Amino acid sequence: MTQARHILIVAHTGRADSLDAAVRVCRQLSTAGVSPVLYGEEYDEVLEASPDLAPVAKLGESVQVSDLELVIVLGGDGTILRAAELTRGCPVPLLGVNLGHVGFLAESEREDLTETVTRALARDYTVEERLTLNVRVKVNAEVVYETWALNEATVEKASRERMLEVVIEVDGRPLSSFGCDGVVMSTPTGSTAYSFSAGGPIVWPSVDALLLVPLSPHALFARPLVVAPDSFFAVEVLERNQGIGVLWCDGRRGYDLPRGARVVVKRSDVPVRLARLAQGPFTDRLVGKFNLPVSGWRGPVGEGASQ
Repeated sequence: MTQARHILIVAHTGRADSLDAAVRVCRQLSTAGVSPVLYGEEYDEVLEASPDLAPVAKLGESVQVSDLELVIVLGGDGTILRAAELTRGCPVPLLGVNLGHVGFLAESEREDLTETVTRALARDYTVEERLTLNVRVKVNAEVVYETWALNEATVEKASRERMLEVVIEVDGRPLSSFGCDGVVMSTPTGSTAYSFSAGGPIVWPSVDALLLVPLSPHALFARPLVVAPDSFFAVEVLERNQGIGVLWCDGRRGYDLPRGARVVVKRSDVPVRLARLAQGPFTDRLVGKFNLPVSGWRGPVGEGASQ
């Protein structure tokens, strides 16, 4: 007996184009004999938009995350981050179709939707593992909060009018203390997200490393750092602060940081798995996503010139 195939669709169904894309994907999967799966309110919204749709499974009822073969994500990077949160701890890969703006984590664009699903059905993709972060908040040596991040963990000031006073630590040793708007601790995947906007370096996803980028620091030495993947960061919210800080992970999960709180960030043992359709270099992705000017490039000339 052939085992049933289940593919989860995660979409930003509050947008008409995403809702339409979710209906299209469900139809294509059903026609191919694969069970489409939806989650939460998206299940109700898709069936309301298309009541004649073939039977669709609901995640958490007849189908569990561990039953999934693949997740097709319809939206921007925020939707992919939500899908990663939903499937955390299971090795199911995520295949993103960009319906947003830049969509750095997505593998294809909206005009390629049908072809993308066709290749998903044929299992015509490779899987790439992305480093993630383990994030802990300690107060008086007690762990009061623990979470994770794919892009970044950010310690920020909670009050617009007040600077945040912090001390930075790398591998258990103090590095510098300063006032700032915050500190971004990022993975290579997140180097093109918040870290990039704050002036941090772009790190190729194949590089195992952790990044730290201060936000508007008031200091002579507060440069972006790139450290080994087995290193760890800590940011302490100093007692002399007049207000409190706040921790944000991937811009989705927040936690208030009282004075004296300590945020420890290190590599997580649980990666996120992304399905890839193309094997082109990351350079091409940068050029395409940021629309970088490359006109006039002639390329390597002569035998062996590419080296």
